[in-house]
Amino acid sequence: MAIGLSTYAFFWRISPDAEKPLTVPGMLEQTRELGASVFQLCDYPRVEELSTADLRDVRAAAAANGIQLELGTRGVHPAHLRRYLELAEALDVSLVRSMLYSAEHRPTLAEATEHLREAMPGYAERGVTLALETYEQVRAADLVDVVDAVGSQHLGICLDPANCVANLELPRQVIETTARHVANIHVKDFTFARQAGWVGFTLSGCKLGEGRLDYDAMIERVRPGEKNINQIVEHWLPRQDDFAETCRLEDEWTRHSVEFLRSSAATGADRDV
Repeated sequence: MAIGLSTYAFFWRISPDAEKPLTVPGMLEQTRELGASVFQLCDYPRVEELSTADLRDVRAAAAANGIQLELGTRGVHPAHLRRYLELAEALDVSLVRSMLYSAEHRPTLAEATEHLREAMPGYAERGVTLALETYEQVRAADLVDVVDAVGSQHLGICLDPANCVANLELPRQVIETTARHVANIHVKDFTFARQAGWVGFTLSGCKLGEGRLDYDAMIERVRPGEKNINQIVEHWLPRQDDFAETCRLEDEWTRHSVEFLRSSAATGADRDV
C-alpha cells in the first residue's frame, strides 16, 4: 500500500483562476515534498494532448521524484480505453481509474459489460488494472455485477464511499458491497451542514478524520496494506470568498490528509505486531 495524491488534491491550484496554475511537474514536486509516492493524473484531459516527447518528460519527472504514476478518466467505450492503455504504457502506469459514464457516452449496464469484455484482454496482456469508481450515477451493487460479469483479474473497483451518498447509499454499505473487488481507494472526508435559515443541507468536504467517513472501518474491511491497494488523497473543498485562502486551505488539507494516512498506517502496523 502507498499513499498518493490526485489532481483533485490540487483542484483549485491548477484552475485557471490561480495566479500561477500548478503544472504537472509542480504537482509531482509537491507530491514528493509531502512524502507521498503515488500521483494520480485523474480527469486531467490535457494528458491526452501530450506528444510522445511530452509524455516521456512526464514519465522522467515522475521517476526523478520517486513517484509512481496512475491515470484517471471517465467512460468505458473500447476506443477510449485503448487510448488510455496507450497512455498507461507511455507513462509506465499500472492502474487506470475510470467510470461507467462519460459526458458523451452513457451505456446500459449490459452495453458497459460488453465494452469492458472487449477492452480488458489488452489491459490484462500489459499488466494494467482498470478500476471503476463508485459514484452516485451507478449503484454499487450494479457496478459489482458488471465487474463480476466481465470476470477479469485486471478489472476492479476504485472505492470512494463519499460519492454514493448522493444516491442514498450509506458509506458502510458501499464498502461492504465492493470490498472484495477494490483495487484503488480515493480518500476524502465529507460532512453535512445546515443551509442558511435551516432550509436544507449542504454536502461538502472537510478535513480527513473530522467528517462522516469512518476511515478505520473502511481500512479494516478493505485491508489495503495486505492487498497492496494505493490510497489516493482527494478533497471536496468549497471555494472560499477569497481565492488565495481557498488555495491555502487546499494545501493545508492535503498536508493534513497525508499525515493522517501515514499516522494511521503506523498505528495499524503497531496493532499487527
